[in-house]
Amino acid sequence: MKTITITALLFLLTVPLLPQTKMNSTDIDKKVKTFLERKEGSWHEANIPESDGKLLYDIIIKNNYTRVLEIGTSTGYSAIWIAWALSKTGGKLITIEIDEERYKAAIVNFKEAGLSDYIDARLADAHKLVHQLKGPLDFAFMDADISTDYFDATAPRLVKGGVYVSHGVRNQNSEYANYLKGLKEFETNFNTGGGFCISKKK
Repeated sequence: MKTITITALLFLLTVPLLPQTKMNSTDIDKKVKTFLERKEGSWHEANIPESDGKLLYDIIIKNNYTRVLEIGTSTGYSAIWIAWALSKTGGKLITIEIDEERYKAAIVNFKEAGLSDYIDARLADAHKLVHQLKGPLDFAFMDADISTDYFDATAPRLVKGGVYVSHGVRNQNSEYANYLKGLKEFETNFNTGGGFCISKKK
């Protein structure tokens, strides 16, 4: 009996552990849709509307963006739309939130939506962290306090053809809008059909 037990243990030790695999696209779609349907009507904590989420999703898919930054996670609604798109383009999202409770809620939502593999969530002050991040970006989404500081830190890392989306900016005569219009390297569209403007790097 002792010999059999030892043999069995040796067998288990020599069997390689199978690597965990990501869900395929169909499984992800099903899980995200189910999650969003279940949570419908409950996104109140400084999150974007569904129509804006769909627009962000479409922009990323259409342009095959893969390297994405979000400033202002809140509880994760916009990040879910972004990460859902990135699950199809093969990319990953870095998203930053300063409020710990919102950050924790977002982490739970990402897991339940099945998108954690596509999201690198950071609990930090974005005014500081955006200056420390390295590497090129295709797409940046700002849904925080309206500040040129974020743009100044992010713009140099945006590749040609990349975009910076400023949520909550539709007034073309505001101080921030005038700042965007004065940037020679970018062309800004204020008539996007959503609650944001899009600055594309030339």
